[in-house]
Amino acid sequence: MIRFLTEINGANKIIAGVRNVKKAQNVFKAFPQLEYTHFDFEDFNTYDKALNSIDKVFLLRPPHISDIETYFKPLILKIKEKQINQIVFLSVQGVEKSKAIPHNKIEQLILEQGLDHIFLRPSYFMQNLTTTLIKDIKTKREIILPAGQAKFNWVDVQNIGEVAAMLLSKFGHFKNQAIEITGLENKNFENVTTLINSIIPTPISYRNVNPITFYRIKKREGMVSGMIMVMILLHFLPRFQKEPKISDFYERLIGKKPTDLKAFIQREKKRFE
Repeated sequence: MIRFLTEINGANKIIAGVRNVKKAQNVFKAFPQLEYTHFDFEDFNTYDKALNSIDKVFLLRPPHISDIETYFKPLILKIKEKQINQIVFLSVQGVEKSKAIPHNKIEQLILEQGLDHIFLRPSYFMQNLTTTLIKDIKTKREIILPAGQAKFNWVDVQNIGEVAAMLLSKFGHFKNQAIEITGLENKNFENVTTLINSIIPTPISYRNVNPITFYRIKKREGMVSGMIMVMILLHFLPRFQKEPKISDFYERLIGKKPTDLKAFIQREKKRFE
């Protein structure tokens, strides 16, 4: 998103809230105009200074943080105290159907505090294949999930970044709306592994497991319980829901079609090998 913000919003100051400023400066060295402030969701003492002189916030939940009352409520209250009234929150498609997932609780916090907002609700990240799921793919040549044959809509994080940057830039046009952004395809994990195998030389497979088995596997591997529960909710609940709706918002806003899965896998091919 930072890249897209710098392209469309050159006149405004962009400040990244990061835990390690030196590391971030190296990661984002291609953006010399970017500024940094020390911010850590798990350190309340960083909230006040990080939010000084800020008028808009892009809020993203770290995957391992599921205790919303402990970490997000104080942050939202601090944002209100600082009179920051423009928040773009990266939520998730279908959040309104499940009060159990953390994103729903965060949306409710923002609404309860009466803050102007945009809830950006993307579908399932293509990049989950190259981040959260990549260890099993590389070490076991498997994707292991309690997802059954549920279909997910697949969206490229780069497309989300483009939209998020535009929403921050044109906040007033979309204020207090919930906006879904999706890719072009609804596919289950068997479909996706078949597509991956058509592109890479060493095949992978999909293993469906029940939620208890999944929890035990990931707990043995050292994954924190909160993260495991979020993964179960995001992958198991869609088995009982309707197939995701496909939105044309990205194409209307950006003026081109979103990335398709085949193009993404070809682009990231080396990561799967």
